[in-house]
Amino acid sequence: MTAITAPPRTPGGPGTGAKTPVLSGQDSTRPLLDHAVLDKLRADFDDYDEVWRVFVRNFIAALPPRIDKLRGALTTGDLAGAIDAVLSLKAASLQVGAERLASLALDLEVAVREGTRDRDPSGVLPWLAAEHLPRIRQRAGQTTYILEVHLKKTP
Repeated sequence: MTAITAPPRTPGGPGTGAKTPVLSGQDSTRPLLDHAVLDKLRADFDDYDEVWRVFVRNFIAALPPRIDKLRGALTTGDLAGAIDAVLSLKAASLQVGAERLASLALDLEVAVREGTRDRDPSGVLPWLAAEHLPRIRQRAGQTTYILEVHLKKTP
C-alpha cells in the first residue's frame, strides 16, 4: 500500500509561512496494539496476575479525560498545558502498546513544538486541535475496543 501525503499545511491560515509536519501514513504501518508490550507487562507482574489488567483498565478509563485535557489546552492556546497533555497521552499509550495512538500523539507534539516556535500559541493551537483531535479520538476509540477484547480473551 502506498502512503499518501498531503502537502504541508500552514497553521493559522495562508500567508503565515510556518509549516507543520503532515502525517506520512507511517501511523497505518504500525500495529494498532503491540501485543508484545502487553505480554511483557503481564510477565513483569507474573506474581500478581490481576495487576496488569488493572493497569490496562486504568489506561482505558483515563483516556477520555486525557484527551479532554489535551483539547482544553489546545483550544485555549495553553502551550505548556498542550505539551504536558500530549506527552502524557504519548507515554501512556506506549506503556500499553497502543502504537498508532502514540504515533498520532507524537505527530501532534511535533506540530505543536514547530508551529509555536516563532508564532503565538493562541493562534496556532486551536488550529492544531481541529486538525489532529478527530484522528486522535477515532484512534483512541479503536484502541479502547482492542484493549477490551484483549482483556476478555487473555486468561
